[in-house]
Parts: sequence; structure tokens; C-alpha cells
Amino acid sequence: MVFIGYHASHEQLPPSALLDAVVNAERVGFDGAFSADHLEPWTRRQGHSGNTIAWLGAALARTSFPIEAVLTPGYRYHPVIAAHAVATLAEMFPGRYAPALGSGELLNEHVIGGDWPEKDERTARLGECVDVMSRLLRGEEVTQEGRIVVDRARLWSLPPAVPALRATATSTATATWAAAWADGIVTVGTESEEVAAVLDAYRAAGGVGDSAVQVHFALEPDLPAAVALVREQWLHGVVTPPEAWDIAKPEEFERLAGAPSDDELQQHVLVASDIDVLADRIADIAGGFDRVYLHEISQDQDSFLEERAGPLLAALRLRFGGAA
Repeated sequence: MVFIGYHASHEQLPPSALLDAVVNAERVGFDGAFSADHLEPWTRRQGHSGNTIAWLGAALARTSFPIEAVLTPGYRYHPVIAAHAVATLAEMFPGRYAPALGSGELLNEHVIGGDWPEKDERTARLGECVDVMSRLLRGEEVTQEGRIVVDRARLWSLPPAVPALRATATSTATATWAAAWADGIVTVGTESEEVAAVLDAYRAAGGVGDSAVQVHFALEPDLPAAVALVREQWLHGVVTPPEAWDIAKPEEFERLAGAPSDDELQQHVLVASDIDVLADRIADIAGGFDRVYLHEISQDQDSFLEERAGPLLAALRLRFGGAA
């Protein structure tokens, strides 16, 4: 049966409220959770961005289900620091935490200064980071001279098993490249053909491990209210990769997004007023994936979790072949 997870959005809630939300997500029946790693929100209206690594310690301590999160080594986080954090979380919570490694976005990484590399260079840099992190997590002492410089680094507190290092990918090229090293793949989208192409590329290149897709949606009493929520909270969604990778500030996302039409907004976020209709669309997108992470984009997560999450989970479990 497909694993149905809850997406904890640091960009939209303060860390304390997000901690309560992930606890409630487990209580209402989600199988696990997923989170991104931002220094800034996408837009000023979202208004938050806690430190994901710090938050994970509290979230894992207050829940019992698995939590994965995006981690971008090589810029704000040197891969030795990233591996140190991964090892510590995996040692305290065996089998419950795994990072999804990505090549980064200027929105979060510009703060360290310097030039922002082109995508190919960022990919190569991530490859070096993966090598460093993998060796450290196996208990090796690592010295390296290259894009990443490491001097005699060793981790002394290791988890009982090396945690999975999954890859994030939104293109077939990245998915193909990641297949050589990743223990699984995570993508995002609202079109079944697009996300299936990413997964197919990963598998065709020999990629192993779990596959996951994240789906953004607005579930409101009527469709105009759902579209209005997208315009308020997920306006930046119309700015897509590769352009989205190279934008430094929330204000710039807002400027580039402009005033998109309702139809344009709905190309990037599912909108629905009926749970069964939404469940059909999510099940279509997630077909072929092992996991689906649900992101209801409202900042009122209490209402979503108390009122709508249970019926949505029941509808999805029926569609995925499990008991409601």
C-alpha cells in the first residue's frame, strides 16, 4: 500500500506551530512526514522559515513515525556539518530519519556570498558532497581537495545503520544522474505525465530505493476560495525551474510571478472543493510511486488536520488498495 505522508511547510508556519501540526498529523493517521529546508520563504505572505535541522530533533522526539527532509550540502551546510547532523538524528531515531539531498536554490544559499554556479556545476558539487557524506556516515576519516575541501574529518557518534541518502529531482536529467548514487528519489508535481517521466528516468538508469512525490493542493468549501488561497500562499508556483533556482529574494519571486490567471495558478497547485475529486487526482499523480506527501497549502493547518485530513486519507487509502 502507498505510504501517505504529511508535508510540514516551514515557509508558512512558525516552527512551534509546525511542531504541533506534525504531532497532529501522526494522530490523525498520516504514515510519516516530509519537510523542505529554507532560510527564506518563497513570498513575504508566507512569512516564516525555521531551521529544519533544529526542528527535526524536536519533531522526531515528539512523534513515532518517520520524517524525511530536504538537505542541501555544499553551501550553507558544509557536507561535514550536514553529515554530522544526519548521523546525530539517525543515531537518536534509528530508521526514522533520512535526508533528501538537492543541489540548492539561490533563495536559500545567496547569504554566504560569492558567485552562484550554473546548474551543471551545482550538480557536480552535490556529487562531491554525497561522496564525502557517504564516507563519513560509514565511519571513514575523510580528507579531500576539490570543489569541497575536507581535512581529516571523522564522525564519532554513528547510527546503527547508514541512513538512506535520497535525491531530489524535478527533471529527467537530474533523475538519471542521481540513479548512480541515490537510495531513492523525491519529486514534486501536479501532472502525472511529468512526475512519471522523472521516475521512469531514474528507474531506467538503474535507480533503486523508494520513490516519492509531493503534491500541493488547496481544499476549500468552493473552487473560487481554493484559487484565492493559491494566489495568496502559492503565487510563486508559476515561477518554475530552471528560473526558480536562480532567484535570491521573496520579493523577486513576487515580481516575477506578477498577476497570473486562475488557470495558470491551477497548473501548479491542485484546487478542489470535493474530497473524492481531489483523491482521484492525487491517486492519478502518485500512481507508480511508493510514497506520496500531501501539502495542503493553507496556513490554518489545525482546521485541515482536524476537519479534512481524515476523510482525505480514507478516500486515498481506498484508491491505493488499503483499508479506509
